[in-house]
Amino acid sequence: MNTFRLLAALGLPTLALAAAVAARPAPTAPVADANLAKIKLPAGFRISYFAQGVSGARELAVGANGTVYVGSKEQGKVYALPDKNHDGKADEVIVIAKGLNSPNGVALRQGSLYVAEINRIIRFDNIAANLKKAPKPSVVYDKLPADEWHGWRYIAFGPDGLLYVPVGAPCNSCQPKKPVYATINRLKADGTGFQNYARGVRNTVGFDWHPVTKELWFTDNGRDNMGDDQPADELNRAPKAGLHFGFPHYFAGDVPDPDFGPGQSADNFVKPARKLGPHVAALGMKFYTGKQFPAAYRNQILIPEHGSWNRSSKSGYRIMLVKLDATGTKALSYEPFAEGWLQGQQPWGRPVCLLVLPDGSLLVSDDQNDAVYRISYGG
Repeated sequence: MNTFRLLAALGLPTLALAAAVAARPAPTAPVADANLAKIKLPAGFRISYFAQGVSGARELAVGANGTVYVGSKEQGKVYALPDKNHDGKADEVIVIAKGLNSPNGVALRQGSLYVAEINRIIRFDNIAANLKKAPKPSVVYDKLPADEWHGWRYIAFGPDGLLYVPVGAPCNSCQPKKPVYATINRLKADGTGFQNYARGVRNTVGFDWHPVTKELWFTDNGRDNMGDDQPADELNRAPKAGLHFGFPHYFAGDVPDPDFGPGQSADNFVKPARKLGPHVAALGMKFYTGKQFPAAYRNQILIPEHGSWNRSSKSGYRIMLVKLDATGTKALSYEPFAEGWLQGQQPWGRPVCLLVLPDGSLLVSDDQNDAVYRISYGG
């Protein structure tokens, strides 16, 4: 029975009701839903919110019980997002720690949560059992530079069991005075054995290992103030330790730095496996290792592009797919997978980091919209 018939049956005046209904504002869709509707995905994929209210969401990691951990940058917080009923949506947003020095990076090992601040790496033991009352962290390593410029750390444990941590250049372009800058490094889980793995890396905030070859791949952000269209950001492959990827002499393999390029040969440095868009700020890449997406995505690279800040026309603000050859060593293509965070020249979100969940769905963090999205495939 509709509302008018119900009131008539009760003997109540329907004209007054009709006037009230006419005066009432029409319901509007939530802004969040309207934004998600703007995201374009391949056929069969859908995007939803895994969690909202995750202020400044950055790097993601998942524990053995399915709890997702999230770092942040300016907010100084680390979050836990449990999903106990496995419905593809976090039950709540828990602040594990706060007041930290830009705890961008998070990684899990043997039940301990490793958190990378700008100047150090700390560890919360037995974290899954103590989400709402985290133990006092142990200091794993406290000799990282304290420079804020490119100081946001992305961390992950490699196939060798070592913890990898980059140290970006403390500048737009310069010849760093200390060899620790513009590098990717690794150390043991207890903080000992710190050693360099790759040099000439201006600023990587995302890397992963090929699931078959176990080779390291990473994104690297090119320098600014050389115009709208150069240099390109980079996707690099580092199959062994000791390689140099060009900073500060060359960018994107063939663009000399105006100050530090003269006198250097591009052949002295490793060229990128793939040039990405200029100034797109390619960040927390991941190999897709799940089984939910179609087989064509298996062991391919997905790259969130945080978006440009110094182009006259904005670029990035999307997730790109890089397809590799059968050997997993050559990048064949570079194409959009998810886009729509940029509307015209106005971004409403900025994707940062990706994470493949055990069910094969893909999480995406967004530090502008303070959210974590879940991309799933339904055929």
